Amino acid sequence: MFEIETYVKENGEDPVTEFLQKLNPKMKAKLIFELDLLAEFGNRLREPYSAPIGDGIFELRAKVGSDISRVFYFFIIGNKIILTNGFIKKQQKTPQKEIALAKKYREDYIRRYGK
Repeated sequence: MFEIETYVKENGEDPVTEFLQKLNPKMKAKLIFELDLLAEFGNRLREPYSAPIGDGIFELRAKVGSDISRVFYFFIIGNKIILTNGFIKKQQKTPQKEIALAKKYREDYIRRYGK
């Protein structure tokens, strides 16, 4: 089993928890189901549930009807997964600003807590 944590900013904001709270009940349930899969399979979880984005960042993919959500995450030594940020996907390509945000949050996490 992998331990899943959410990234929390220094000011106490928790981007993933805030994102999940804003989702409709069906999408929230789908993402919670997929987070359970991620906890069970970790780095062995593959498409259609998870995909590498690059530079050590991965995305958890959820689709309900035509709605698509993504949650970014990275791995820490010791079977730990840190969820960084989530968004509703509205276009074919993943927005670069969301990927950059995930990388920024990972850098901040490592600066504050180490690898």
